[in-house]
Amino acid sequence: MKTTELLRKDIMIMDLQATTKEAVIDEMIRSLHKNGVVQDAEEFKEAILNREAQSSTGLGDGIAMPHAKIKAVNEPAVLFAKSTKGVEYESLDGQPAYLFFMIAVPEGANDTHLQTLASLSKLLIDPDFVGQLKQANSPDEVHQLFNQSEEDDTESPADTMVDTDSTKPFIVAVTACPTGIAHTYMAEDALKKKAAEMNVDIRVETNGSDGAKNRLTDEEIARADAVIVAASKKVEMARFNGKRVLERPVADGIKKTEELITKAVNHDAAVYHAQESAVSSDNEEKQKSSVLNTVYKDLMNGISHMLPFVIGGGILLAISFLFESILGSDSEIFLFLNEVGGNAFNFLIPIFAGFIAMSIADRPGLMPGMVGGLIAVQSEAGFIGGLVAGFLAGYIVVLLKRGLRGLPRALDGLKPILLYPVLGLFFTGLLMYFVFGPIFAGLNHVMVEFLQNLGTGNAVILGALLGGMMAIDMGGPFNKAAYAFSIGIFTDTGDGSLMAAVMAGGMVPPLAIAFASTFFKNKFNENERKSGVTNYVMGISFITEGAIPFAAADPLRVIGSSVLGAAIAGGLTQFWNSAIPAPHGGIFVIPLAENPLFFLLSLAIGTVVSAVLLGLWKKPAVGQGK
Repeated sequence: MKTTELLRKDIMIMDLQATTKEAVIDEMIRSLHKNGVVQDAEEFKEAILNREAQSSTGLGDGIAMPHAKIKAVNEPAVLFAKSTKGVEYESLDGQPAYLFFMIAVPEGANDTHLQTLASLSKLLIDPDFVGQLKQANSPDEVHQLFNQSEEDDTESPADTMVDTDSTKPFIVAVTACPTGIAHTYMAEDALKKKAAEMNVDIRVETNGSDGAKNRLTDEEIARADAVIVAASKKVEMARFNGKRVLERPVADGIKKTEELITKAVNHDAAVYHAQESAVSSDNEEKQKSSVLNTVYKDLMNGISHMLPFVIGGGILLAISFLFESILGSDSEIFLFLNEVGGNAFNFLIPIFAGFIAMSIADRPGLMPGMVGGLIAVQSEAGFIGGLVAGFLAGYIVVLLKRGLRGLPRALDGLKPILLYPVLGLFFTGLLMYFVFGPIFAGLNHVMVEFLQNLGTGNAVILGALLGGMMAIDMGGPFNKAAYAFSIGIFTDTGDGSLMAAVMAGGMVPPLAIAFASTFFKNKFNENERKSGVTNYVMGISFITEGAIPFAAADPLRVIGSSVLGAAIAGGLTQFWNSAIPAPHGGIFVIPLAENPLFFLLSLAIGTVVSAVLLGLWKKPAVGQGK
């Protein structure tokens, strides 16, 4: 099949009128829908935007290739569009885009279509060809250029088999993008051409939508000097165990080929170890990032398993206080709810520590981690002591696993049922009981005393900081850090003032989006307004994640306005001495709060500030007017 059979003249736009990225996408989709290529324009746009959210398809050098493979497409086609003024498209080089290729592929596209799209993609890394396209003024000229390129397409160094000349450096590579339509093959061709220029032999495997092609053999991997993985999706990595591996986004395979090949030839890459959870990286900075990611994963494993105890126990405790205020402390209902909720709370720190340790050392880490957490509770080392106990127990068991490798194989069965539990518990208990327990008990007492003696001004600052953190990443590390800190203070002291700050801060982003989409309708398209309504429910329920789709589409404006409003709400809760004796529940636990009306006023002020700022700051949606 010829490229021009997919690059149809009747759908081309030779004078694109749009001036923004989303408007460009909308204008091209309208042409596809009008000409029967796409049957459901909204579904196709959603797929296009999902692909853009993973990484921009603005390749640089004035080219953008938005694409999607979805059932809403009737037949495969490529729409060519040209802008004379250029459009800011969030391109990789930061420059405007002038040439646009919107690729629409149905889910059942055959191999011929995909190969044709691959050939089209490869042509676009040729600067001379791109320059000629920019000068084309009609669909006929565009077709003529592609026809001529196909006729002139003779075997080049990029297409030849690997030279077996042992004097040349030899590297292997894998390219893959999320949809496997365009970037995969552009990266392949760019790496081949640059390697030929640099006198380097290379073999490239593509992981496109039609599966892996030109699959690397074990022999090729074994004799390669290094491996380049230019991929924005998961690829099979275990086969590269022990090799030097550069892992980069697929876009780097297109735009930073010389840098990648130079690093590979110079062995400037870390050795990949398949059995380790951290991903190998090509520089010290990435290695640090990988360590931090691993620590964060372990911490989140503890928090996620602890949360049911926090929420269930905390809310029952809060309800028990409500009954105590009505029926008295001798009430059977109060005593029942207080004891059940209190029992759940007694598990918090041991569960937290145990599952941190389990994330690090698998099941053998669970028991010593939980006991270490219990020692932290009994020694009054508190939440921080439990955190230390979890990591301590996990890494003690990891060290035991390594230290006991040399034992006879006949003793392997004793390790998980005898050696790991006994030795892991002994060393964890020893260090927690005599060293870390007393240390962190002292630090915990100092911190609690400091917080209890905070003046109003300092309390407002702390509340604003925690409230703002809840809105920075809406469920990510900053959000979880603020929430975990407040839970720690709550479990250690029973003081719910900081819980009020984080709850207000976490409720502001979805509520602000809901109000902004209601009162600034021209700033949101129809789908966003529908989603905005659901954020009313998520906001009052303290589910910050409802704002994430809006933040992903417009991060600066949505996150910026959310952080400001959340910080104001968090600070005001402390200014008005509001406190919530429950770690979750949103609007449904407000009756349990101290100064509940002031909590609601704090939340309302923060929400209004965020909503108005977002409504004024956000640009009008395409087709909605100003």
